[in-house]
Amino acid sequence: MPTTFARALGAFSLLISALCLLAGTARADLVWAPETGWRIEGGVLSGLTGTDGSRALELMNKARSAEERGSERTALRAYAKVAKKYPTSVYAPEAYYRSGMLRLERKQYYDAFTALQRVAAVYPNTKRFDEVIGEEYRIAAALLNGKRNRLWGLIPSFRNRQMGIGYFEIVLHNAPYSDYAPLALMNIATGHLRLHNSYEALDALDRMINAYPQSVLAPDAYLKLAQTNAKLVDGPLYDQAATKEAITYFQDFMILFPNDPKVPEAAKGLDEVKQIFAESKMKIGDFYFEHRRNYVAAKVLYNEAITAYPDSPVAARAKEKLAAVEALAAGKPAPAGSHPKRKKRFFLF
Repeated sequence: MPTTFARALGAFSLLISALCLLAGTARADLVWAPETGWRIEGGVLSGLTGTDGSRALELMNKARSAEERGSERTALRAYAKVAKKYPTSVYAPEAYYRSGMLRLERKQYYDAFTALQRVAAVYPNTKRFDEVIGEEYRIAAALLNGKRNRLWGLIPSFRNRQMGIGYFEIVLHNAPYSDYAPLALMNIATGHLRLHNSYEALDALDRMINAYPQSVLAPDAYLKLAQTNAKLVDGPLYDQAATKEAITYFQDFMILFPNDPKVPEAAKGLDEVKQIFAESKMKIGDFYFEHRRNYVAAKVLYNEAITAYPDSPVAARAKEKLAAVEALAAGKPAPAGSHPKRKKRFFLF
């Protein structure tokens, strides 16, 4: 008598075999030839029997023949019937795919993407999956670059770069481990920068370097992160959070990719943001020194300016001010020209 474990193991083996068979069925290949029409390769069934099977095959052949003749509308109607009436058949993903490609030829980018996304979302085991992701990527790129969707395949509508960005997000969701994923994120960032959405661009670039640090696009992502943060800096008198982020990413870029040809560009950018950051410390130090006579706070801030950018003109000025602060704090006369400015007083007579 077989034990309970043996019976369970046997049932599990049968389940695995059934799943493997279903997987093989899902990956059945549809092959078209003008002489014979559509046929299924791989020794599996269409998922339909009797009249339904014959009708679905008839519609598929009608659609493809119309497509070959250039009768796009007839082909689209026939493919739509297959997809609607026989969604669980092996013909459905091919019908959606062919519809998507026909819509793309007519520059109906929105409808084309919708049809292709149906394949990716509902039939991920289709042999067309990689092709679908590639076509979705190209549609997103076209829209981001200013291509116009055509209504009914005839009338160009408005440019919609935001839609292109949204499509890239879908491509990323569909295939996060594909070669298209880091490319999609870089395009999302580029699109947001083009639309002046700096914070959304920073988010996309941050996702890029965290999710795909080994990608060949990682150096560009680090540099763009630094440059985008640098553009958010309003000057030494304002909040320096973006300045500090820019400094970090410029330094990371130069450390991680020392042989990159854009290192001189990064070095120049780093010099500029470090100067702004050091100057901001100087401005606050001057305020405490000249207007508040708070020598302790001024000393701390001048030291921070020196640390932020040593051996710079800003650091040299900070050292001069620091000497004056230390002299006054010790009760000694400050060097000439470094005395705190006196507040102007106004009198009414």
